Amino acid sequence: STSKKTMYTRQLLRRVKKRNQKLTLQKVVPLKAARYIASVGNSYQDYKRDPNAISNDSTKAFNYMMIGAAGVGMLSFAKGTATDFITSLSKTAAVQALANVEVDVSTIKEGTAITLNWRGKPLFIRHRTPEEISDAQNTALSELRDPQADDERVKKSEWLILLGICTHLGCVPLNKQGDYGGWYCPCHGSHYDVSGRIRKGPAPKNLEIPPYKFIEDELVVVGMEDK
Repeated sequence: STSKKTMYTRQLLRRVKKRNQKLTLQKVVPLKAARYIASVGNSYQDYKRDPNAISNDSTKAFNYMMIGAAGVGMLSFAKGTATDFITSLSKTAAVQALANVEVDVSTIKEGTAITLNWRGKPLFIRHRTPEEISDAQNTALSELRDPQADDERVKKSEWLILLGICTHLGCVPLNKQGDYGGWYCPCHGSHYDVSGRIRKGPAPKNLEIPPYKFIEDELVVVGMEDK
């Protein structure tokens, strides 16, 4: 019976100890934590009554943040677009300046021709003699593979300006060579006359005339069209 009393006493002490520990924990819970727990409880009750009520403030804050971020993004995009546009204008002006070649043709003697570089292509400028002009103007169009009158290919009869690229495979023809006194392409034997028109050989078209404009009597700008 003594052992039973001892066992009962121990059980009673354990219960008292557990109860005291629980009371101690309840006393040391901070006031802020208690308020937080209460607020969570209240929020949950509010949520049960109106699911949107608890999130209104946070939703507004999130919306404001997203609108602000979108605004910053749009401003950045607009700035980048404007910068790119201004840069492209500058590049266009620079490219345009490089695309035009100004030539003083007074230095080219009659009966001779010069070769220049224009936009990475050979450019022929020939000062034709009266005999060459007469020959080009009096050629019957029926004799031509690519019929074109001489006056359609020049702006001043004494000056012939054209691209030095054979229309067959893109070789550079030789000046004052061939059967017609104009240009001859040794690659495959195309012959051009003194107007740059194909007369013999495999080339299908006349030599190309680039855009150009005389801004003075003997000053020409290649790459600029007459308006």
